[in-house]
Parts: sequence; C-alpha cells; structure tokens
Amino acid sequence: MRGGLLGDEMTAKAIATVRDLPFLAVNHLEGHALTARLTDDIAFPYLLLLVSGGHCQLLIVEGVGRYKRLGTTIDDALGEAFDKTAKMLGLGFPGGPAVEQIAAGGDAGRFDMPRPMKGRAGADFSFSGLKTKVRQIVEKLPPGEAGDQNAADVCAGFQAAAADALADRVANAMQMFRLHHTPSALPEPPLVVAGGVAANRVIRERLQSLSSEKGFQFIAPPPNLCTDNAAMIAWAGIERFRLGEADDMDFQARPRWPLDPDAKPAVGAGVEARDEHRSIVMVT
Repeated sequence: MRGGLLGDEMTAKAIATVRDLPFLAVNHLEGHALTARLTDDIAFPYLLLLVSGGHCQLLIVEGVGRYKRLGTTIDDALGEAFDKTAKMLGLGFPGGPAVEQIAAGGDAGRFDMPRPMKGRAGADFSFSGLKTKVRQIVEKLPPGEAGDQNAADVCAGFQAAAADALADRVANAMQMFRLHHTPSALPEPPLVVAGGVAANRVIRERLQSLSSEKGFQFIAPPPNLCTDNAAMIAWAGIERFRLGEADDMDFQARPRWPLDPDAKPAVGAGVEARDEHRSIVMVT
C-alpha cells in the first residue's frame, strides 16, 4: 500500500524543499474528522461517526491530533457492505449512490434484514451478517428477477437496517461521550457524521432524528465533501499549520495510521487494521 503513496510523498517533499515551504503529513482520516470545522466552524470537543468504504469508527474529537476511539467495526465497514450489495444486484460501483437511488422506490419492510449488534453494550459495529443476509435473499430470487422491484426492495431493506444499526451504536456512544463531558459544560454537543456513507440521505435523517432525541446537535458536511476530497486534506493541513506544526523530511508515508493509536482492538475483531488503511496524503 505504501507504494501508491510514495509518488505523492516525494512530490510534496520536492515542492517544499524548492520553495522553502513547511512540509506537513496529513492523516486521511483526520481530513474527514476535521471537515465539519471547515463547513460549520464548530469547537472541540465533539462526537464523530466516521463511516465510509474502509472505515467505521466512533470517536471523541478532543482537538487536532487528539482522538479517543469509542468503537470500530469488528468485520466489514458499512461502505464496503453498500458496495457488495450493489455488486450482488448488478448495480455497479461505487455502490452507495446506486443503492440509495434504487432504494427510493423500494419497500423496506418486504425482506427481514438483521440489525447487527443492536441492543448490545458498547459502540462497536458489525456488518458482515447484514451483507450475508442480502446475499441469501438475492440467491433465492428466481433467475432473471434480481432487478427492478426486487432490487429496489432489497436495497430499501438493507439501507433501513444499516441506518437502524448505526443509530443504535451511536446512541451508546452518546452516553459514553456524556461520561467524558458533562451536560452542563456541553448542553447540546455536536454529533458529526463524516465519510462517504454520510452522504446517504436516509442515514442522515435517521441520525438527525436521534440527535434531536438525545440532545445533540447534528452536523454533516455537504455530500460533495463527505467522500474523499482535496479540500478536507488541505483543511487538515491548515489546522496543523495554525498550531505551528510541521514534519521533517525523513517522514515516511504510513499506509496504516490510526487516529487513536492507543485504542484497543474491537472485541472479536480480526481485521481491525482494515479500519485504518489509505490514511496518508501529503500537502505543503
């Protein structure tokens, strides 16, 4: 994975050297984590749900470079489950927008979909069971009937189950956040939802409703700033630059760069490193 980052690393170092500019290494995940400060000018601390194709985490954002992870996925990230659902139905890639579009015409209650981890303590996620259920439903459809209304109903059911599962985990994380920050200090703390899956309208509405119920302020970047983009990386670099931070030229790109390096693996997780990949971009 580092090979794909090496070209960007060397280019950024060369520009910084020739123009006598500071060199900053930006964690891709921190770009997502700080985008809400660009779009909504919010203060620290806040609760963050980072949910995308490769990441599914709940964290307390205490400041730039200061993160406390409350939960992560023990198997698949939700964005990956969206992509695989779309692939099983022949909807193409990326799967998130395709599933959302098709689901708009579907019956979310037609197929019985699981809500993984719902009702359990903690803030960890699991989506492999939901993905498996989709596969089982699609395989049982008669030949030639995996499209049209059937596909719409499968997508609607999957999307509703995903939104319910997220809301359950986030509700637990809200309680955990309150243990660290008393209501008197933060009467209406922000819940920030970031990452590609945060662009999904149904999920946004579900989490916005939960936030109102639990006394949190719901914040999500515009959909075009939820997916990976240059603006979020530039902003993360600006945040660090304002603090007087810079990196040495001997810094090496890191293909796995957790926001909270001290966090323990999720219980039962065998692939927790997957939740931390593609996490270095260089800016000057």
